[in-house]
Amino acid sequence: MKGNVIVGQSGGPTSVINSSLAGVIDAALKSDKIDNIYGMSYGIAGFMEEKLINLGNQSKEILKGLQSTPSSALGSSRHKLKEKDLPLILEVLIKYSIRYFFLIGGNDTMDTIHRVEKYCKEQNYDLRGIGIPKTVDNDLYGTDHTPGFSSAARYNMLSVAQSGVLARDMQKVDKFVIYQTIGRDAGWLAAATALAKKQEQDAPHLIYCPERPFNKEEFLEDAKDCIKKYGWVSIVVSEGLLYSDGIPVSAAKEKDSFNNKEFGAMGGASVGLNVHKILKDATGFRGEFQITESLNMCAIDRAVPADLEEAFDCGREAVKLALGGNSGYMVTINRVSNNPYKCTYGKTELSNVAIRAKAMPLDFINKRGNFVTEKLIEYMRPLVGEIPNYIELDKTYVEVL
Repeated sequence: MKGNVIVGQSGGPTSVINSSLAGVIDAALKSDKIDNIYGMSYGIAGFMEEKLINLGNQSKEILKGLQSTPSSALGSSRHKLKEKDLPLILEVLIKYSIRYFFLIGGNDTMDTIHRVEKYCKEQNYDLRGIGIPKTVDNDLYGTDHTPGFSSAARYNMLSVAQSGVLARDMQKVDKFVIYQTIGRDAGWLAAATALAKKQEQDAPHLIYCPERPFNKEEFLEDAKDCIKKYGWVSIVVSEGLLYSDGIPVSAAKEKDSFNNKEFGAMGGASVGLNVHKILKDATGFRGEFQITESLNMCAIDRAVPADLEEAFDCGREAVKLALGGNSGYMVTINRVSNNPYKCTYGKTELSNVAIRAKAMPLDFINKRGNFVTEKLIEYMRPLVGEIPNYIELDKTYVEVL
């Protein structure tokens, strides 16, 4: 089927999302079935306004540089697709002779592709719609992990490792440090920081994820034990952390257009600050808090090379699937082995992914709910790259004889 391509980026960016875009362009340029390659400026919202960018005439320098450029080069959108949007989208598809439809994003994005592809079928318009996975949250069903997650995990791991060295050396001033990761429904990023720990006394000491309820009393007991044992404590919390009654520890109440709770600056609520207050009020100790928000989505300097490569390959695989007659699928990454690390690419139906969040398996978190298990470490180790060593001085005090 001959026709034009449209590709868009949606939701939050990642360090490697542009690598997936480059993969789509690379594969599309090599196909004689594709005439023109268009990009949505600011996602599906921009597409409905016919804000299309010609990606096929970009210079070689731009296309090469795209693979190592953070954020979303096309611009993003969090537009919640409405039924009234679908006829307009079809109208634009027909106007620009678009037969291949790609979106790079998370579960809400997969819902958008799913609905557009389904509507076109109902209207007898032949369209191949393929989703390309992207999210630092690693919460998409059907895939071992998502492009963008490995690099964000490394960002958080290095941040916790380095802030742990700082907290260790400043323990006479601040007795604790709270580090907050993003992760609305799943604690993958918080859990990944466990790889910063090489020795028992290293950060992090405690990790709390939304998959297990937060128990305030047990938390205080564990934090005080760490301070007594090490002189300080490093605590990592996921933004979606919940009490046993389902109430967010952050006290977040606002919701976005997809009915998801807003955390951080937009929601005016912070689990990190609230946990900080709980510990400070109970102990009287000073402590630090660190909230990265979207910084780990645009840190190309900490991107994992394998993550960039997989993101690029997912873009190329999406085009391959579409040209092969497939539609209504998302590209998946399937892990073959850990050592050596090896993966292949496959597909899963968009309906399996749309508007669903994949939590971590409970056996990745210990029963106390304050740290991860060896299974999580085994899963993460091949993804985050080399882990640096930080030294500690031999602090044997001088004795005057």
